[in-house]
Amino acid sequence: MALLNILHYPDPRLHKVATPVASVDDSIRRLISDMAETMYAAPGIGLAATQVDVHKRVIVVDVSEKGDELQAFVNPVILERNGEAEREEGCLSVPGIYDKVTRADQIVVEALDRHGNPFRLQAEGLLATCIQHEMDHLVGKVFVEYLSPLKQNRIKTKLRKRARTTL
Repeated sequence: MALLNILHYPDPRLHKVATPVASVDDSIRRLISDMAETMYAAPGIGLAATQVDVHKRVIVVDVSEKGDELQAFVNPVILERNGEAEREEGCLSVPGIYDKVTRADQIVVEALDRHGNPFRLQAEGLLATCIQHEMDHLVGKVFVEYLSPLKQNRIKTKLRKRARTTL
């Protein structure tokens, strides 16, 4: 397994729309393993392939306390959304930035697992939020784009300034 480079907002590659995976083969399983290792090392609870500059519809999520319940979703589709919840979100592509975002509190998602088997999952709470957040990346959307234009500009300025001081 290998650690992958995580793109940072406002990198334009974060706005690319991911393409569906034609078949779950060894290259997709390797991608899932590498994404999981990268997510855990960051540390984070979710990662989309888009964030590591691979534009395929793949996400990994682990919201467990111990970080030992990895879930992989290939070609995920949300079938149902119910309720609303506002939660504070962060993102490995927007390090150090947290803000509240309103999303569906409960979802039903359908996807393929790392072996290519279809499954359906009912998720609520943090898991539902995390899946929706990661799926946004697959359509080129970063969570800060739910915030006001003023907040978005402040975040871009802060991140650019941070990038200049770390070079």
